[in-house]
Amino acid sequence: MLPYATLDEAAAALGRNLTVAETLWFNYSAKKSDYYLYCHNILFLFLLFSVVPLPMVFISLWRSGGFDKYKIQPKVKLSPSETFKCYKDVMLMFFFVVGPLQLVSYPSVKMIGIRTSLPLPSGWEVFLQLVVYFMVEDFTNYWIHRFLHGKWGYEKIHKVHHEYTAPIGFAAPYAHWAEILILGIPSFLGPAMVPGHMITFWLWIALRQIEAIETHSGYDFPWTPTKYIPFYGGADYHDYHHYVGGQSQSNFASVFTYCDFIYGTDKGYRFQKKLLRKLKKGVENGVEQNGGSYYVPTQDLKSD
Repeated sequence: MLPYATLDEAAAALGRNLTVAETLWFNYSAKKSDYYLYCHNILFLFLLFSVVPLPMVFISLWRSGGFDKYKIQPKVKLSPSETFKCYKDVMLMFFFVVGPLQLVSYPSVKMIGIRTSLPLPSGWEVFLQLVVYFMVEDFTNYWIHRFLHGKWGYEKIHKVHHEYTAPIGFAAPYAHWAEILILGIPSFLGPAMVPGHMITFWLWIALRQIEAIETHSGYDFPWTPTKYIPFYGGADYHDYHHYVGGQSQSNFASVFTYCDFIYGTDKGYRFQKKLLRKLKKGVENGVEQNGGSYYVPTQDLKSD
């Protein structure tokens, strides 16, 4: 809750007039407790899990030829009932694990210094903090993910997430309850190391979930904006990890690919892409000679 009763008091405390964004924030948050503002995460996560995957779900169920050529595993098709079951299971986990976890984690958020006060952070401050959050989460998640692919971690916990060998957006948060708790640690480490404003925290949670949904979408569109982010993995990169499954020792990265490259855990994926390029080149040469057309499903070229 802001310690100002009016906009004039807030302006006097800052020694300047409030910006438009600060005025909006004051009008919305001035009389709301910090705990209430923090709990907005529950609503944001519910909307993200429910709404963001829908376009890809509709495309997958529609199976239009125009989009189907971008499907990474074109032979796999989930029925509407199977898709809804995935969403239902995710929502059950949301209401019984994710939501309660958000409710009880507020003291730790308060302790590390995430603030709701004025002034609002600058755009550059928000951007740089988000970069730190993504880097910290990605590095920590990489090692936890590798642990979960050990015999005990996979059999006891992680195999639930790998039930979908051809992932869909709804399956991004589909996991064992223990995995949800464990992977909450990397998401919290960045804000703990570089605490910022509650708005930055909201944005971080939203962007991380949108990224996870995108990488589990099952489609690799050439126009995706994330293709311009250096070292970004994306849907094709993570889809390979799901296809290989429990025996996979490749592509552990959650967002970026540098850890896989440094520690040599992207060899299977790089071999597959090399094979695909060779086969595609051979097919194109054959098309030039025969005047025909040919399509090679990515799924048939997966190898570890």
